[in-house]
Amino acid sequence: MILVPDTFSTSRALLCCFAIVLAACTNDGQRIYQGYAEGEYVRVAAPFSGTLEVLSVKRGAQVKAGDPLFTLEQENEAAARREARERLQNAEAQLSDLRKSKRPSEIEAVQAQLAQAEATAQFSQTQLRRVEELVAQNFVSKDRLDEARATYDRDTQRVAELKALLATARLAARPDEIRAAEHSVGAAKAALAQAEWKLDQKSVKAPVAGLVQDTYFVHGEWVNANQPVVSLLPSENIKVRFFVEQGRLGAVRIGQKLAVSCDGCAAPVAAEVSFISPQAEFTPPVIYSRQERAKLVFLIEARPAPDDAAKLHPGQPVEVKFVP
Repeated sequence: MILVPDTFSTSRALLCCFAIVLAACTNDGQRIYQGYAEGEYVRVAAPFSGTLEVLSVKRGAQVKAGDPLFTLEQENEAAARREARERLQNAEAQLSDLRKSKRPSEIEAVQAQLAQAEATAQFSQTQLRRVEELVAQNFVSKDRLDEARATYDRDTQRVAELKALLATARLAARPDEIRAAEHSVGAAKAALAQAEWKLDQKSVKAPVAGLVQDTYFVHGEWVNANQPVVSLLPSENIKVRFFVEQGRLGAVRIGQKLAVSCDGCAAPVAAEVSFISPQAEFTPPVIYSRQERAKLVFLIEARPAPDDAAKLHPGQPVEVKFVP
């Protein structure tokens, strides 16, 4: 999901009309500054393109963080996830097979061969003893003794060979083969996680709670990657902008309390100064007399509490007064 923050854009003429300090005073001598409310919008987009299948919200609706906003077609991503899941299962099966010994029937076959070889070796040993007795009595030649010894040695080595094969059959695969299979499983898990992430990005949820300010597409339209589909306005993203003349700038500080009044507001909205522009601007001539046109003003931004900010609307004119 792609979040594209946006600031409420106002024409130069509107800025001149609403964002200027008027030289008005209350009955108690308190200076009142004219300003306007502004919103910083959160434009929500998907990082992948696709046809808009579901638009879950409408303009003017309130959403909570985590509420579904829209869904793009996701057949390709769903197929990729199925493929990644199958690859992971295959890699896990291969690893499990390498960690096991041979099948019981294969082990039983080696055991049978070993028993046969042991019986043969035992017979060769008996034959060797008989030949040794006969040679001692000069009944047979020494060549016959050499032959009997060679046969016994051969059968004994065959027993040792089968014992080694039986021990190997009861073991798992070699450690390097198991490590290679483990790496394959890790790679398959990473591929599955990536496929699931791509699929999730096609179903976009609200990153923050706020007002659905606008929707830019309807069902069936093609949406390019990173192209906003829904614009949200969180209440904490509403701020007040006004201008202070340079002669009074030294008395303004970050965190200073303000009272913001607007048409239709039952009571002033409390706010705090959050930004003081480091650059001066010339007073627009549409408001001030010729004697005041050369005055410099500085932009001031203030933010109400989220609950109070919901009472203001972007573009709405307001009156700002510093709280002693």
